Amino acid sequence: MEVTTFSEQEIQQFRAETRGTAGRIHFNNAGASLPPDVVVETVISYLQEEALYGGYETEDKYNGQLEAVYESIARLINAGKDEVALVENASFAWGLAFNGIAFEKGDVIITSEMEYATNLLGFLNAKKKHGVEIRVVPNDDSGNFSLRALEAVISPQTKLIAITHIPSNAGNVLPIAEIGKIARKHPILYLVDACQTAGQMPIDVKEISCDMLSVTGRKFLRGPRGTGFLYVRRDVQDRLNPIFMDGHSVEVISQDDFSIRKDARRFELYEKNRALTLGLGKAVDYVLNIGVDRVWQRIQQLAFLLRQQLGGMEGITVHDGGYLQCGIVTFSVNGKEPSFVKEKLAEKQINVSVGKAGSTPIYMDKHHLSSTVRASLHYYNTEEEIRVFCAAIIAIVPARN
Repeated sequence: MEVTTFSEQEIQQFRAETRGTAGRIHFNNAGASLPPDVVVETVISYLQEEALYGGYETEDKYNGQLEAVYESIARLINAGKDEVALVENASFAWGLAFNGIAFEKGDVIITSEMEYATNLLGFLNAKKKHGVEIRVVPNDDSGNFSLRALEAVISPQTKLIAITHIPSNAGNVLPIAEIGKIARKHPILYLVDACQTAGQMPIDVKEISCDMLSVTGRKFLRGPRGTGFLYVRRDVQDRLNPIFMDGHSVEVISQDDFSIRKDARRFELYEKNRALTLGLGKAVDYVLNIGVDRVWQRIQQLAFLLRQQLGGMEGITVHDGGYLQCGIVTFSVNGKEPSFVKEKLAEKQINVSVGKAGSTPIYMDKHHLSSTVRASLHYYNTEEEIRVFCAAIIAIVPARN
């Protein structure tokens, strides 16, 4: 399969603007992508100005650019600027939304077998504290989320549908827009974990019809670590209780009372790393300038090529299912632990990660997997890198007797 979304000149430009691509093959974008040089330079430059002129003074100077980060994120997900809160990571964003819901005994939370471990911890904690019930919608035999099964488990007690769009340890993509239509029909609060989505494929919160959406900066968005954001639909903001507040979270405070902000920044705290915020903004603008639709097409093409080549190798098992698949490719090498495979690839300057059972426990337990090799591709990766990668895998596969 020929990968043609971008011209060769464009790909080489992206790689020239990402100095990390010169020294290694980075197939760990689901962990943390290599940032564009402009992101790194933005962060460093801002920190240097803080050191020279003062933190508050530098913030005042860059106030317009800091505000523009909200506008860029709103454009990325088709939201209002007042529906975006900047936070440190996706787990914190998700936790702000989830823990802001007033759960009561008997409430039902519906999720999927692909849900991330941190989110499952939230469900289990709500079960212990409030007596909620957790219902899991399993995938079908082909690895697809069943909308019919979702409809079947909804009841008047259903308080929340919480879905991880792209799971950590598998290549399938869940139908969050179709799930959103069901959530709106009943109506039920709908929380989407888009940690692996942003920067990899288009996100339109209006099309998804979600109430809340959590995102990290470090993965496919190619932003700095320690960045993320939370989307909260305007009509839902008053239904969530902020679990932390400071002077930034309110409009007015007196000795006897306060009034909360009228936008999503009520879920933020004042103190955060402004250098990283600007870096996140540069990363968002970078992918917007390229076009997320084009990025998504190339990632799918590269991942298809990798799965096709791995699937044709004796001794390799590719685990990804579902009709729609993304840039996360999971597989096993017969007779070799994934950690061993990762180490051998690292010796050749190839980055992958190990998908552990604890990350997506329901899915991994169902398929009797303790761990897998996770190779995750981005648009700046190349067909030549896939060829080199597969040659390295062949060298690891045990010889037949």
